[in-house]
Amino acid sequence: MTAMSLSAAERFSSLLAFVALAGAAALVVLRLVPAGRPVLRAVAPLSRWLAFAVAATATAGSLYFSEVQNFIPCRLCWYQRIAMFSLVLVLLVGALRNDRGVRWYAVPLAAAGLAVSVYHYLVEWYPQLETTSCDVFAPCSTPYFREFGFVSLAFMAGSGFIAVIALLLLTPEEDHHGHPLEEHAAGGEAPGGTTGDGATDVASTHVRTPEPA
Repeated sequence: MTAMSLSAAERFSSLLAFVALAGAAALVVLRLVPAGRPVLRAVAPLSRWLAFAVAATATAGSLYFSEVQNFIPCRLCWYQRIAMFSLVLVLLVGALRNDRGVRWYAVPLAAAGLAVSVYHYLVEWYPQLETTSCDVFAPCSTPYFREFGFVSLAFMAGSGFIAVIALLLLTPEEDHHGHPLEEHAAGGEAPGGTTGDGATDVASTHVRTPEPA
């Protein structure tokens, strides 16, 4: 029963990794294709919550494999955990506060985690890259499983980091009213009768006064 449960968890987690990568790829395509901009503007208000959901799901999966299935995390796993666990808190606070600047401190965390994930995944395929920093009882070069022949825990973590980065960087940034800033830049005017740089539109408020005789 336990083996079947573990197998199902591995398959389900692998499919979630594919969904994360597919979503990131879709955001890239939508960003490059002009027709995709309306979709990006619709996703923008939810981008912080979606990024939080990705990080929270990855964290839950990591804890499941270590605490329920008793997988011992290697040293590189812990580095990725530090980044992902931190992202959960950072993104939750950013989403609750509707913080438009959350990308400036969440993306570096995700990028650092992604770098470790890529290195870890390479070590799994090329053990000669492993240094003495990894524990002999939890070697970084020995994955617990490879679902579909190539999906490991490092692959899953990397997929989550990529999805978080894509959600925070590829969706349009919003103003305080929830309007994408790209619209203001294109139209040259922001809501409330101000131009994109916050200055009052003089042309719209100028009143012609009669010239003296």
